[in-house]
Amino acid sequence: MVPNDALTLGRRIRARRVELGLSLQEFSDRIGKAPSRVSVIENGQRDLRLSELQDIATALDTSSDALAQSGELSERDALEIEFLRAQRTPLYASLGLPEIPVRKSLSDETMQAMLKLLGELTELHSTRAATPEVARLANLQLRADQRERGNYFEELEREAEALLRAVGYREGPVSMDTVKQIAEHLGFTLHAVTDLPYSTRSITDSERMRVYLSASGVSRSRSVVLQALAAHVLGKREPVDYGDLLQQRVETNYLTGAILLPESSAAPLLRASKQRRDLSIEEFRGHYGVTYETAAHRFSNLATQHLEIPVHFLKVHESGAVLKAYENDSVLFPTDALGNVEGQIVCRWWSARQVFTTDQRIGTYSQYTDKPAGTYWCTSQVESGPGGSYSISVGTKFSEAKWFRGRDTSVRLRSDCPNPSCCREPEEELVERWGERSYPSARMNSSLLAAMPTGTFTGVDRVAVLEFLQRHTPESP
Repeated sequence: MVPNDALTLGRRIRARRVELGLSLQEFSDRIGKAPSRVSVIENGQRDLRLSELQDIATALDTSSDALAQSGELSERDALEIEFLRAQRTPLYASLGLPEIPVRKSLSDETMQAMLKLLGELTELHSTRAATPEVARLANLQLRADQRERGNYFEELEREAEALLRAVGYREGPVSMDTVKQIAEHLGFTLHAVTDLPYSTRSITDSERMRVYLSASGVSRSRSVVLQALAAHVLGKREPVDYGDLLQQRVETNYLTGAILLPESSAAPLLRASKQRRDLSIEEFRGHYGVTYETAAHRFSNLATQHLEIPVHFLKVHESGAVLKAYENDSVLFPTDALGNVEGQIVCRWWSARQVFTTDQRIGTYSQYTDKPAGTYWCTSQVESGPGGSYSISVGTKFSEAKWFRGRDTSVRLRSDCPNPSCCREPEEELVERWGERSYPSARMNSSLLAAMPTGTFTGVDRVAVLEFLQRHTPESP
């Protein structure tokens, strides 16, 4: 039987030849092949047919079974095999290096050093290409850090304040003109283009200090520009792992929100609304001309720090899956066994799901919900985006609802989740009628098994980005 491992078999053939004292030419003459072809066999560069192995075994005064089942290889042979295998991996091919032939002049120390370097590279790429489970664990830690600090980052607030002060901002909504002034203050110019790669929202040319935006969405590009500028201000580079990637996104998004809804004006505005018992995310959104999601998330930054109100925030897809979540009011989000929230299904009796079933999808919807951790008040609004509709929700404990507009709602529901009997188990009649007569085909998330790409930011086509920059770089005189 011919073994599949051509490298090992080739080394055993060579070892037997050397044991018999045969030169490469003598052995070649015995089997009627050119020395170059014998070298290819001994170096494991092609598989042997059974008839070829039998001819070789006869020439070496042994049997094919003996060659295939010989004992351990010498240390040198084993090292050479490991070295050759390492050069045949996708990782080695991606480095663009030539294959290093194994000769007698190649020392053991050189091969061992190369293997050590390749091993370190493999470990690095294995870490970067870890499964999404690593990302979820990193996100779990990040959410715990946010909870501990009340989702308030003082150093980023100061950074936003300094940028606004530098361009003479006073109060009110931060206009696109103000954003442009911030860019110019940092040395950047903004450019609308029609050929921005599909996988990107913006591209920053740090050499010529340019930020490229899609011409089709330039009128709503404040956040996109500020996120690009935030990465520069915070000195962000390509993330090294999932934890770094998530931390960067949190910080750049936070700084963007802190510029669009400045603490210096937003905090007094919210305090005045609380004093009137008229806190409203919709009113907050309207005052600064931002999306409901941006206003809700920014409210979660400031509520505990300036209003002493613990809150929770949810972004939920119309399918019921959690996309973003934050809490410091002890509400019990749905979680997996490790405590991860993102991707879990929200109870259908929560405001985040109920808003999809009412005729109040235009405007805000509020309700009280009796949950295992207590009674909570929550307000939700639906926004549309890529992939469907999403509910944006902000909630707090019953005792804090008195400060919010919408506290007078008469809607009050009960949720026993995570108890399966709450909303996750169908009625017995339906199970009896359809339990064994149905087989749904699940819509698989395309990123379910995706790993963190190497050499590029997640989800971005690096080739398209670099080609884009090349197109927009004038030729040197």
